[in-house]
Amino acid sequence: MTLSAIRIRPEVEADLPAIFDLTRRAFAPMPFAAGDEQVLIGVLRDLGALSLSLVAEQGGEVVGHVALSPVTHESGEAGWFGLGPISVEPALQRQGVGGALIAEARRWLSDQGARGCILTGDPDYYPRHGFIPAPGHAPEAEPAEYFMVLALCGRIPEGRFRFHPAFYA
Repeated sequence: MTLSAIRIRPEVEADLPAIFDLTRRAFAPMPFAAGDEQVLIGVLRDLGALSLSLVAEQGGEVVGHVALSPVTHESGEAGWFGLGPISVEPALQRQGVGGALIAEARRWLSDQGARGCILTGDPDYYPRHGFIPAPGHAPEAEPAEYFMVLALCGRIPEGRFRFHPAFYA
């Protein structure tokens, strides 16, 4: 597979079943996964809290997905988003699809003038995309060893972040 065969675009309603199934399969073996990531995307969508939802498409099939949602910080500093869930078809992982989705999400964040982005994920993967481990900023309900931050403008504020309430439902 070449990345030129991948098209990244905003989700459409017809993609929703494929996004659900892809996310379920992609997160099944992950040690930091709660097991309900596919449900979380729908809840964020239903609450109007899915700030960005992009799919990676190959040959008319959804092979990747990334979501961004607003987050809060105990300092009150606005302009932060949570990246995730992000999923890639298991057979296509480690081929650049996830990186392409992250790059598009970062472009969107920059266009929005966002302060930065947080996530809980693989500490061996996300640093290559600019995220740094930030266990001291992790929400209380998150595993600190998997928590990372990407500051786009300025510094990371002192204190803890909190994902959208849908993450804790």
